[in-house]
Amino acid sequence: MSVYSYTFRDPSGGLQKGTAEAESEENLRARFQEQGLEIVEVTMIKKGNIKKARSFGKVKLIKLSLFCRQFSTMVDAGVSLVRCLDVLSRQTEDPKLKKILIDIGERVEGGESLSRAMQRHPRTFNNLFIGLIRAGEIGGVLEEALQRLSQFLESDVNLRRKVKAALTYPLIVVLAAVGIVVLLMVVVVPQFTDIFKDLGLKDSEFPAATKFLMDLSDNMVVNWHIFLIVGAAIYAGFKLFSSTRFGRRVVDRIKLKIPVFGPLHLKVCMARFSRTMGTLLTSGVPILQAMETVAGTVGNSIMSDAVLDARARIREGDRIGDPLEASRLFPPMVVHMIGVGEESGSLDYMLQKIADFYEAEVEATLQSLTSALEPILIVFLGVVVGFIVFAMFAPLLKVVEGLSSGGAEGE
Repeated sequence: MSVYSYTFRDPSGGLQKGTAEAESEENLRARFQEQGLEIVEVTMIKKGNIKKARSFGKVKLIKLSLFCRQFSTMVDAGVSLVRCLDVLSRQTEDPKLKKILIDIGERVEGGESLSRAMQRHPRTFNNLFIGLIRAGEIGGVLEEALQRLSQFLESDVNLRRKVKAALTYPLIVVLAAVGIVVLLMVVVVPQFTDIFKDLGLKDSEFPAATKFLMDLSDNMVVNWHIFLIVGAAIYAGFKLFSSTRFGRRVVDRIKLKIPVFGPLHLKVCMARFSRTMGTLLTSGVPILQAMETVAGTVGNSIMSDAVLDARARIREGDRIGDPLEASRLFPPMVVHMIGVGEESGSLDYMLQKIADFYEAEVEATLQSLTSALEPILIVFLGVVVGFIVFAMFAPLLKVVEGLSSGGAEGE
């Protein structure tokens, strides 16, 4: 992208100046026309691609949310961008964010726009972030864009926390169950095997369950390294497969179709799609650019493709709700509310309402899922441990019964 200096006429008729990067002058003019603005004069400042700055690592979303809120307050108070970035870089306790803000501050002081300087740090500032900042720069409402970014990031962080908190306990129970079973198989079962040998029991005398556990235990003790290698190979193969476009699509489709968790994943994607899209449109980002950004942040490649297909149809003149309905991924309620919002000119408001609904749905689903999973996992663990205990004590009970019957016959 090249850098252009431009002068445009705002809605009140006044002239405003700014700089922005675009693929071409026509692309820049089209971007302003989509927002109902007219460029009066445009000049290319620099030709070429935006180079990435040296990577300082990824910053946590909660830190970015706090940064946006503080940045917005300072900009609203009339503090210059360079001064804001300098103060925030000194104030932040995150070393990665500190280095990034110092770099951005130096570039802004050197004449770059804020969005262009941030675009050099793609691991920290994604397309959504850059799009909102650029819209704020063009519209002269940077403080509002930063405020919306802060609110969006806080909502995203809260959603992630709820999902993580709800799934933490079941995960701990599963890991504990696996640990207990492995401990029983490699420590307890071999001790019982030695006891059986001391008692002179033959393989033919063992019940099928006992024989199965003893064989499995022997394999785990002797061939433990093979189990580790096979497990590592399966994990590496899955990661490699899911890193390809085809593999990622297969995995994402399974995420949407898998029982119980599939509907939950769809609700999370719907909440993220609606919140992101609504935030972008509220900030004045054109709908085509907003949908392109949303496709990269929705969190599922199948849904991303559906959004991009809808974007292509909208470019050809279709209404936004029709291609979304044709994808069969978006629930009828979502399609209907988007259609109503499009007809009434309040699409951004409707999308925020959809996001509120699905975030509440995610929370309710997580609570129900957690309440159902806890007893199921505990019962499953009890059944597995009970099976192992029964299989190990069954031969001993036979020995005791044999001794008792032998003693009775002797009397």
